[in-house]
Order: sequence, then structure tokens, then C-alpha cells
Amino acid sequence: MKNGADSIQVFSDLALLKDTAKRWDEDKRLMLAERGGKKIKGFDLGNSPLSVTTEKVKGKRLFMSTTNGTKSLKKVQHVEYLFAMALPNRKVIAERIISLNKKNVLIVGSGWEGSYSLEDSLAAGALALYIKENLNNKVNISNDELQASLALWNSWKNDVLGCLKTATHGKRLKSLGDYEEDLKCCSELDCLDIVPTQVERGVIRAS
Repeated sequence: MKNGADSIQVFSDLALLKDTAKRWDEDKRLMLAERGGKKIKGFDLGNSPLSVTTEKVKGKRLFMSTTNGTKSLKKVQHVEYLFAMALPNRKVIAERIISLNKKNVLIVGSGWEGSYSLEDSLAAGALALYIKENLNNKVNISNDELQASLALWNSWKNDVLGCLKTATHGKRLKSLGDYEEDLKCCSELDCLDIVPTQVERGVIRAS
């Protein structure tokens, strides 16, 4: 979205993605999909952040399916406010959440095929700490998982890239090829001012 994409529509099912995308003007759509970190044959892009350039995506809807992330978004698409966060846009997401002044905030990590994910917990801790500190610590952490995420962030906040490389998914990407620049991109903190917001079920647009 930083590079001018119109919106992202998320799918857990590849066949539904293809069927929905075909109803759009070919010049105004791109299909993105990966499984296990690998781009799926027949799709325009995978999920490398560096491949999503302005030249490729500007003005287009991105029809996207990933191993974990889009499945998680589909599961919580019924909520009133839904934002997509990564470390680069942590600050603006946190500030949007604070501005809403809601009693309860749910932080959902994608995980890895139903299992724990180190990098998701790291990001959850980063987000929770920013909110906590900017609300004068008037925040109740309601479960042990988020307490652990806070501890994880405090342990790795000075070496985020190191944490991403330590995580099993970072090692998985390394085994697939040269993902060094992708990992560096994902480890940058508070450098984007984009708030990806669900504007209709399954459709996310910058706000």
C-alpha cells in the first residue's frame, strides 16, 4: 500500500482467489500467493515485501493468499476494527488503537501452520509495549502469552534482525534462497505511516 496499491483482498482458498480475481479487469489486478515461503506457480508475486514495487502494484487490487497471515485475517474479519501490523508500521497502528479508546484490544499473531511463531510474538510485544508506555501504563495485560511477548521484545529490541534470523521461519527462508534484504526490511521499526484497515469483509485499504 505504501507503493500505491488500491487495496488487498485476502483469501485462505486459492481457487476462490483465482475465481474472484478473474472478475476484475486484468490491468487492475495482481494475484499474490505463497506456501511455505515459496511463490506459487501461476501467480504474479509471492509475499516478498521487496517485490511489491510501485511500478507493479500502483492502482491495482492485490488478491492475496499466504500460508498463515491471510488465514488469520479471515478468521477475525467480523470484528469492528481490524488493522494489519508489522514492525515497520508498529507506531502508527498503536496510535490508531489508542485513539479509538476501546476497552479491549485483541492482538492476533498468524503463527506457523497452527503453531507458535517467534516473530509474531516479537511484534505483539513491540505493539503492546508502545501502547502500555503511551497510556501511562494504564493497560491490563490479560494473558501470559502477551506477558511473554513483552519479555521477548525487551530481550531482542536492540537486535530485531537477529531475532528474525533465529526464528524457524527465518531459517526456513534462508534455506530457500537469499532473503537477507527481505528480513532487513521486515526488521525495520516505525518507518511506515500506513494503517492497513479492513474496509469491508476481507478487503484491506490504507487509511
